Amino acid sequence: MATDLIPQPVEETVDHLLLGVGDLDRGIEWVEKLTGVKAVYGGRHPGLGTKNALLSLGGWRYLEIIAPDPAQPAFRFRIDLPSLAAPRLISWAASTQNPDSIRKIGQQEGYRIVGPDEGSRARPDGRVLRWTTVGLRTPFDRSGIEVVPFFIRWVEDSRHPSQDSPQGCTLASFHIIHPEAAGLDRALTRFGIQMRVRRGEQAALSAILETPKGRVEIT
Repeated sequence: MATDLIPQPVEETVDHLLLGVGDLDRGIEWVEKLTGVKAVYGGRHPGLGTKNALLSLGGWRYLEIIAPDPAQPAFRFRIDLPSLAAPRLISWAASTQNPDSIRKIGQQEGYRIVGPDEGSRARPDGRVLRWTTVGLRTPFDRSGIEVVPFFIRWVEDSRHPSQDSPQGCTLASFHIIHPEAAGLDRALTRFGIQMRVRRGEQAALSAILETPKGRVEIT
């Protein structure tokens, strides 16, 4: 039986936040208008039909603006990005050094496990970033929003995107709103994530950022 992971404050577990948009250029413009920082083009996700742009959130954290990639023949990303009418936080990634423990705990909870999977993205400079992820499909997910994170471990020779993405923003706090707050609290704690989920009628992710334009919220 897998042992629960030692809980850490959520801001310390966040690897990156995913801001879903229907068009990457418009998403970059939206974030720049809000924060004063222009995200840099990251690259394509071969086989998923997506591409992204990035900006650092301080430390080893970053914001990923993710959008459909019209240059790819098929769109296979798990969330329907083309239908988004406005930018929205759709998911988040938590860092892990032990994907196998995440998988085992997820199995104990009865979740559908996706992975561990090897992923990659080609940077504009030709370098390829590589990582391992474990995804969890849970009953807490609502309306295209994944409140339980997927977990990521970066391959050692891959430079973490936060280190060479545009600077200027920091993650002040991160919150989850959910109608089943107590149950989600318990589930996150098992995976080593310590936070108080806020109860609300609709599921949502909320990030408070310190930016050159002051404190802003992205949901």
